[in-house]
Amino acid sequence: MNKREALEVFTAAVGEDDLVVHCHGMIGRELYATRDRPSNFYMIGSMDLGLSIGLGLALAQPRKRVFVLDGDSNVLMGMNALASVGSERPANLLHVVIANRSHASTGGQRTISGDVKLESVASAVGYRATHRADAVESLDASLRAALVQPGPVMVLALVEGGAVQGIGRVVEAPPELAARFAAEARR
Repeated sequence: MNKREALEVFTAAVGEDDLVVHCHGMIGRELYATRDRPSNFYMIGSMDLGLSIGLGLALAQPRKRVFVLDGDSNVLMGMNALASVGSERPANLLHVVIANRSHASTGGQRTISGDVKLESVASAVGYRATHRADAVESLDASLRAALVQPGPVMVLALVEGGAVQGIGRVVEAPPELAARFAAEARR
């Protein structure tokens, strides 16, 4: 499946009251351009911190479901966050990793995620469940299963490399994005 297909399946799984932390990079930019909403938090300028922020949010807001939409590059750079999530085990955290095996934001350099099974690492550090999907149908089934399982749950979606063409940067200022997200998170 390509990334656009994976992102469409992902956005269909996110409920109106769910909070979503988007990783730094193309994935967040692509969703900002196609499906921005106040309960989306965009990492701007800081790789590998989305999962750490999502963990804190899940612990602070245990009655809300928290999605962290990550890329394989971000997960590889912040493996310590996987261990923290596995240790804390928030039941309301769903970690979705779009794995295109490249650093799409910096020119498409290859990552090692083809050699490292990130869902196996997540399982080893304490995630309650993991899923691996390589097609639209299996991603949809994996997300449906994850929505009824106690977290933390990882869904790893294998997608074709590359980035969606013509996607610009997030144009709203970070303080305004943070303020609107905080209002949604407290709601």
